[in-house]
Amino acid sequence: MSDNNLVYSTETGRIKAPVEKEQADVKLFKDGALRIERQTKGRKGKGVMLVVGIDPQEHDLKKLAKALKSKMGQGGAVKDGVIEIQGDDRDKLKGLLEAQGFKVKIAGG
Repeated sequence: MSDNNLVYSTETGRIKAPVEKEQADVKLFKDGALRIERQTKGRKGKGVMLVVGIDPQEHDLKKLAKALKSKMGQGGAVKDGVIEIQGDDRDKLKGLLEAQGFKVKIAGG
């Protein structure tokens, strides 16, 4: 090791603060509408609905995802600025998002 940057000490513990992850590039659409997509790729045939186009600086994605999951009665996650909800009930999800004031479009087939 050529540089003398101390990372850990038995007296004080970790020296360097962990580096925070940068915000992922979020796909925002010009018309301001959210898109609900269905995806099965890499999930062994199980379908999930992806809510794409929410600005994470305006809305709390984790809080929104938790509310949607509880109202839908299904599991899901937030990954890279996209809300994933398990299952395929896009019409119900569209109604829930529109009730919260979002403009929503169903994308794909």
